[in-house]
Amino acid sequence: MTTKPSTELEIFENPNTGRDYLISIEIPEFTCLCPKTGQPDFAEISLTYIPDNKCIELKALKLYIWSYRDTGAFHEAVTNKILDDIVHACMPRYAQVTARFNVRGGTYPTITVRHRQPTWKPTDFSLIPSN
Repeated sequence: MTTKPSTELEIFENPNTGRDYLISIEIPEFTCLCPKTGQPDFAEISLTYIPDNKCIELKALKLYIWSYRDTGAFHEAVTNKILDDIVHACMPRYAQVTARFNVRGGTYPTITVRHRQPTWKPTDFSLIPSN
């Protein structure tokens, strides 16, 4: 059993490529480091995606998120990188990552980034998060 962080996102075949369906994953214990002070930043990450041919394996996602624990990163940069890595790994039809960071300096930043395949036409617009 792997007990170390990993930057690799494992994937598996989508069991139902003929249907649009939404996968929602809440990650309540995200941690990275402030690149200015080295102090920990804590966030809740929400990942929602509509898979195309591949899905993300959840244990690999957990180990991937863990890999940020000792990484200095601005909130905006880390949120965009997570989305980029998800898109690179499984090429979803649609993906959204929302990072809700805990208070730092009296602010609660929330960063939301989205990806959509240019040729994808949703069969059910209610699947796409509105926030």
